[in-house]
Amino acid sequence: MILLIKLLSYLSEKLKLLFVKKIFILLLLSVIGFNSNAQELFCDVQVTSKQVSGTDKQIYETLQNAIYEFMNNRKWTSYAFEINERIECTMVITITNRSSNVFSANLNLVLRRPVYNTNYNSVLLNYVDKDFQFEYIEYQPLDYSDNSFTSNLTSVLAFYSYVFLGMEFDSYTLYGGTPFYEKAEAVVSNAQNVPQSGWKSHEDTRNRYWMIENLQNAAYKPLRRFYYMYHLKGLDAMYDNVEKGRSTITQSLDLLETVYEERPGLFFLKLITDAKRDEFVNIFKEGLVKEKSKAVEILKNIDPANTSKYQEITRN
Repeated sequence: MILLIKLLSYLSEKLKLLFVKKIFILLLLSVIGFNSNAQELFCDVQVTSKQVSGTDKQIYETLQNAIYEFMNNRKWTSYAFEINERIECTMVITITNRSSNVFSANLNLVLRRPVYNTNYNSVLLNYVDKDFQFEYIEYQPLDYSDNSFTSNLTSVLAFYSYVFLGMEFDSYTLYGGTPFYEKAEAVVSNAQNVPQSGWKSHEDTRNRYWMIENLQNAAYKPLRRFYYMYHLKGLDAMYDNVEKGRSTITQSLDLLETVYEERPGLFFLKLITDAKRDEFVNIFKEGLVKEKSKAVEILKNIDPANTSKYQEITRN
């Protein structure tokens, strides 16, 4: 109840400044839990098989339709979303190998978030999961349970659905994505004894295990504060005051540098710079000289491999 009062108080103060029909949905319903049959995700799904020989192409179309239905017609939360409030994401599944009903693939994931009162969508995540192996029998239902491991296909899909939800909520309310990251963490836990890769800590430092570990680790909370400050306080606020919004975005970069100083090679920090690199450049190209200098200094420090890209900020 105390949390609800705080959230309502916060909302009432910000209604004068920000849009906030969507914020109202995400903040208030996350507390009171309004039930609805509306789905949360609007996910474009593509399955390509150009790298695989064979004439049986129908199965890939069937697989694409099955994944589309699984992602978009399943209720992932108890919260209400209107159709125009659904979370936009893309999954491109590139089949690299097939042996009977067993498939290997690369899974390209893109998550986008609308910026207030614009036609612009900001990328929250752009990542390729190369450890995607699964069994699929044509027309067999895609079963999934939060409480146990059913199949690698549905577990991977569920994991990223919860990550998508977590990132979206984090960008509207501070640490709002925690319940969904907990769900994603449970998916990882249920998959610890399966033969497929991508779920275990010892396999790689950049897989599903480490993605959710980074998101749940208290030491890296500044990265989640960055998502909130950068998007809600920065990008969304630019509609009313461009300079103030850009100034907040400049300040938000300090949060990235704080984590970088502790863990330079952190997986999720790299995911942020990969998703935001071009956007950073476009935002700060129009900034004040002081903002440009600070942004370039921080970005070159935390993403040194792309120094030349960030130098575009200060070019006339």
